[in-house]
Amino acid sequence: MGDWDRRNLLGVATALFGAGLVAPFGRALAADTAPGFVASRAVMTADQKALAGAIAERIIPTTDTPGAAGAGVPDFIDLMLADWYNDGDATDFLAGLIIVDAFAQAQDGKPFVQLAVADQNKVLTCAGGGMMPGLAADWFEHCRQLVITGYYTSDIGCRQERIYLPVPGRYDGRYPYPGKVFSS
Repeated sequence: MGDWDRRNLLGVATALFGAGLVAPFGRALAADTAPGFVASRAVMTADQKALAGAIAERIIPTTDTPGAAGAGVPDFIDLMLADWYNDGDATDFLAGLIIVDAFAQAQDGKPFVQLAVADQNKVLTCAGGGMMPGLAADWFEHCRQLVITGYYTSDIGCRQERIYLPVPGRYDGRYPYPGKVFSS
């Protein structure tokens, strides 16, 4: 068969699956882009993105490593809403943001982003506990999963919060465990 490299693999994949399927994959492999999340179109307004960032920062706050907002999670959420969600699901998520902000206004007289951390935590506890009128029962868990996924697929979450060890790598049974979780 001979030596295999990326070009040979793409050629065989093109023959097997067709150029329409493989061309975007090939462009993605060849792209030299900076890490980060860039949606094909903006779905969230600047205020909604700031609200999503404030919620994300309460879910994964800044410690000795940047939190969710610093890792670009609001951009990840916008990317998911624009490029992966159907219109109904995106609308439901955005409606949940509006409900959370309205609840914060009703409880504390300020938008969520302007509340103190302790008050933001109380609002999110209500959202997570099903104590927020009008909010879908699974909205907060859905939001939390988006934040976690966005954070740990970001460069910060993968390389600063965890130790990035690309696979395949060699097996070393005596590798000293550093106390952080590995990601690949």
